[in-house]
Amino acid sequence: MKRSRDEAASELFAALYPRLAGWCRRLVDDDGTAHEIASEAFTRLWARWSRVEEPRGFLYVTAANLVRDHWRRTERERRAMRRVTHEAAVGAHPEQADPSVRMLVQSLPERLRVPILLHYYADMPIREVSALTGRKEGTVKADLHAARELLRVHLRRSLDHTP
Repeated sequence: MKRSRDEAASELFAALYPRLAGWCRRLVDDDGTAHEIASEAFTRLWARWSRVEEPRGFLYVTAANLVRDHWRRTERERRAMRRVTHEAAVGAHPEQADPSVRMLVQSLPERLRVPILLHYYADMPIREVSALTGRKEGTVKADLHAARELLRVHLRRSLDHTP
């Protein structure tokens, strides 16, 4: 009797998923990320099920590529945050950035402060800010607009109170 495609897929999943997820866990040092990667590898396998000759090899190569992508993304995020932190502490453009403006930026709520720091201080395009923060580009644009409005109000208020 020939097994159905679904039965074969279920057996393969039961046999390989725990080991694949464990292997990914050792590489990324995070359970949630490891399970996401292992699940994505299986999803990609199911999409090509009829064309894949060696499912186990396909899964491990796919997972390795996803792990590598994760490492690259994590490293880009680390570099960006180091750069933003350094520039915020030192001042990205001391000749242009008034200390009171930097202090106002630091006082913004985090959801508004992070896009401002990444976009204006780290000079990242909106697309990259979107990728780093996990927010849609439209949300990043809206947050930048809201942050600029808050800064404008605070600056106007501080100028009105200047002797």
